[in-house]
Amino acid sequence: MIRACLERIATMVPLSNTFIEIGCGNGLENNTHQLLLDGFRGAWLDGSASNIGFIAEQLGSLTNKALLVTEAFATLTSTGPLIDEFSDFLGTQDIDFFSFDIDGNDLHLMPIALNSITPKLICVEYNGKFPPPTRMAMSYAEQHRWAEDDYYGASLQAWVDLFAGKYTLVSCNLSGVNAFFVRNDLLGPFTIYSTARLYQPCRYWLVGNNGHRASLKWLKQMLS
Repeated sequence: MIRACLERIATMVPLSNTFIEIGCGNGLENNTHQLLLDGFRGAWLDGSASNIGFIAEQLGSLTNKALLVTEAFATLTSTGPLIDEFSDFLGTQDIDFFSFDIDGNDLHLMPIALNSITPKLICVEYNGKFPPPTRMAMSYAEQHRWAEDDYYGASLQAWVDLFAGKYTLVSCNLSGVNAFFVRNDLLGPFTIYSTARLYQPCRYWLVGNNGHRASLKWLKQMLS
């Protein structure tokens, strides 16, 4: 899906062949491993010492000409400087692909990131438990760590509302996890559908996951 979107975007403007992925995991399964194999340059960020340690062990280094890997937590204060560091490494703010998935404060940190870069294509994780038009987003909590339950991130509608006027939803993946947004000036090759039509519900079993246990955390947030 990423490759197909970028191929369409490339008919409108030249690609810079760059990416940034916030929440890269251990590098074995993420959204930009394939782009590196395709010759892109990029930056990876993850807050897990074990994930970053694994990458360092397997690759032999956290920095080379094609990839900068950083261990840090994205917060209201750290996100801007981190994005600036990555764009300096890549030599451009015109990033082709920006992937953001930190299982929590994503919606609150995205506007900070977009103060520094102007990605052509953005992929975010959405909480597929809430179909449109439900607007739900976690309250900001700097110390939040995902408890492997249903309390994480933001609903698809909340993301659509955040990006309104700048980016447009063009697709969601079949497992109901990732949503893809294209910068509005590059929408020419894309057919635009309603949020409700593009929404995909949670189908975590498609990626070998039995799902996230239910909690009362969303209700507690609403009642607070």
